[in-house]
Amino acid sequence: MIRLSVNGKTHEVDAEPGTPLLWVLREQIGLTGTKYGCGVAQCGACTVHVDGAAVRSCAMPASAAAGKRITTIEGLASGKVLHKVQKAWVDHDVPQCGYCQAGMIMAVAALLRDKPKPTDADIDATITNICRCGTFQQVREAIHAAARA
Repeated sequence: MIRLSVNGKTHEVDAEPGTPLLWVLREQIGLTGTKYGCGVAQCGACTVHVDGAAVRSCAMPASAAAGKRITTIEGLASGKVLHKVQKAWVDHDVPQCGYCQAGMIMAVAALLRDKPKPTDADIDATITNICRCGTFQQVREAIHAAARA
């Protein structure tokens, strides 16, 4: 059994230690907002926060997350109040297909926590998530809007 703290709740899961955190979140805990994209930590669709850091959950063993604070897209908002990044995403019509957006939002939220006023260079260096729809200009506008919020 692995004990995980996800979005403020403790979960005991029966999983092999090497099972990727992504699959435990989706299949055992039932939080499907975190998406599978590539399985090799390149695309970022599976990004969650582990102790506040943006982590690609497809490459992190669930056992490595035990005892750490995990936040998924489902836990980012405060009750019914959207996180400022989520609000900026809506206000700037960022998503098209939306598949990559949960991971992108999680990566941006971590960036803004570490650098409240990021430059374009900071964004380019930190937000390496891939959007197949090509909404990168809207993403950049939304990041700057969230930074001003």
